Amino acid sequence: MRASLHFAGQTLVEYQARQAVRAGADRILIMVSVITPALSQAVDRLSADGIAVALIRDMVTMVRDAPRDSDVLLIADGAIIAQDHVDSLGAIEGDVLLVSDDSRASAPFERIDAGQRWAGIARLSPTLLFGTLDMIGDWDLALTLVRAAVQKGARRITVPQDDLLEGRVAMVESQEQADLVAQAVTSAGAAKGARQRGGIEHLLLAPLARMIGPALMRMQVPAMQVRIAAMALGGIALVPIELLWTLTGFALMLFALMLAETADRLDELALRTPPTGWLAFMVPLTVLVALILAGGTTEAADLVLVLGILMIADRWRLTGHAKSWMIVTPGSILLLLILAGVAGWLDEGFRIAMLAVIGSVGAIILRQRS
Repeated sequence: MRASLHFAGQTLVEYQARQAVRAGADRILIMVSVITPALSQAVDRLSADGIAVALIRDMVTMVRDAPRDSDVLLIADGAIIAQDHVDSLGAIEGDVLLVSDDSRASAPFERIDAGQRWAGIARLSPTLLFGTLDMIGDWDLALTLVRAAVQKGARRITVPQDDLLEGRVAMVESQEQADLVAQAVTSAGAAKGARQRGGIEHLLLAPLARMIGPALMRMQVPAMQVRIAAMALGGIALVPIELLWTLTGFALMLFALMLAETADRLDELALRTPPTGWLAFMVPLTVLVALILAGGTTEAADLVLVLGILMIADRWRLTGHAKSWMIVTPGSILLLLILAGVAGWLDEGFRIAMLAVIGSVGAIILRQRS
């Protein structure tokens, strides 16, 4: 079943559902002929993320559950469409079809007339939807709705041929095809949708994560596994710090932060929201512990307290209009102390770090809007 193909760290139907939600859908209906364990697990995962989803097996259920006061997005089984196109249909009211000009690249899509094919997604009004459901009988739901939209003269948005050739709009039949398309989709999305962070996390670690994320996504490495690896490495890094191999421990901590950023990037590529609760702070909190162990002074403890506040503000986007370079983060302090330690000025490095976090707090306060 194409819906159960693996794509972007989840099943394809999960990815399609998350695309629709990101474009503005408030609930998901999945038409199925057979409820498989993979589909049931997909529904459970979507529900766990707060997405209202239901499986539809017959027209009676469809007529009962489909919304009568809002448009619907119809996504074809096996269709992979770049999020930009999904968002564009989500912003246009009325009957709209995403289409492609007839060519060799568009051959997998359903022909709708002599010159164009349906590109796998449409926006339909309740009038068209229920008018078609009343007479659909045993016909194919998706294609019948598309043909009804064509006959009604629905607006058409044409996909550029480059999107077809580069795999940003595709219809997949096998896992091999899904893997190939995933390379195009994840590469195209590698620089999009990322959260703005502060400090070294934004200037150094996030770019590295954007480079590593797509490769891990194509290898089907789950974000949670990378996050667990980051937490484990952060805990291991405390050992050399206890043994007074401070710079080694700091370097391992910096690598752990990079892994945590990569896990966030994998979530973003899979259209999931990166965590903002305790799970998001596990690795940075380990860094704060390391700073207390390495500093061993009240000045180090004060540094950790202020840095912890900045860390929360950065993660929760409470830094106002401060520029990224103005926000001091755990990664920024680690890099500063590593450089100071290499120069033999580790104690002075803690003093400079305290001045840096004070300046960062001042920048955030002074750049707030009145």
